Amino acid sequence: MKVLIAEDDDHIREGLREILEEEGYRAVTARDGLETLALFEREKPDFVCLDIMMPGPDGLEVLGRVRRDMNVPVLMLSARGRESDKVEALDAGADDYLTKPFGVEELLA
Repeated sequence: MKVLIAEDDDHIREGLREILEEEGYRAVTARDGLETLALFEREKPDFVCLDIMMPGPDGLEVLGRVRRDMNVPVLMLSARGRESDKVEALDAGADDYLTKPFGVEELLA
């Protein structure tokens, strides 16, 4: 299974990549919204971990474009923990929402 990790924080992005690859996933990574959209089109991932607050088109904008092209599962990642932020992302088409910081077991679940 190929996972696209879209995260602007280098430490978090590489940590997620390492965790997922150790679990047997193939991971591709993006630093911003434009790179995410390009990789999404080229790599055709099976799953997307998508940060909300990243440069370029933000995660919600990217989510909207992803939903127009494919019905791939999307997990939103964000430091925003308010209920309204979660509801906005879920209403926009996210399959789930994790608030940073999160544990490895929570991510893998």
